[in-house]
Amino acid sequence: MLAMFFWAFVIGGLICVVGQLLFDVAKLTPAHTLSLFVVIGAVLAGFDLYEPLVDFAGAGATIPIVSFGNSLVAGAMMESEKHGLVGVLTGMFEITSSGISAAIVFGFIGALVFRPKG
Repeated sequence: MLAMFFWAFVIGGLICVVGQLLFDVAKLTPAHTLSLFVVIGAVLAGFDLYEPLVDFAGAGATIPIVSFGNSLVAGAMMESEKHGLVGVLTGMFEITSSGISAAIVFGFIGALVFRPKG
C-alpha cells in the first residue's frame, strides 16, 4: 500500500514538474500549458498508453489535467463503437459532464463568496 502512495506521488509530482518547467523555461502561459496537457492526455489515450500509467500510478495519473484528455478520448472511443460518429460527439461529454458541471458550480460559488480582484 505504501508503494502505491509513493508512485502516485512521484508520477503526479513529475507531471507538475513538467508543467512548472513549461511555465518557467518555455515561458508558456497557463492557458497554453493547460491545452497542451489535455492534448497530451488525449494522444496518449488514443495510443492506449495512458491506461497503463493509471494502473501503475493511480491518483497520480487520474487527478492532473492530463487525465481530462484521456477521459475525452476514452468516452469518444467507447461511444463510437455503439453509435458511430454521433457517439464520438456525445461520448466525450457523457464521461466528462460531472467534472465540467462541478467546475462550473464551484467556480460560481467561489465567485459569490470571494471578491474578484479585477
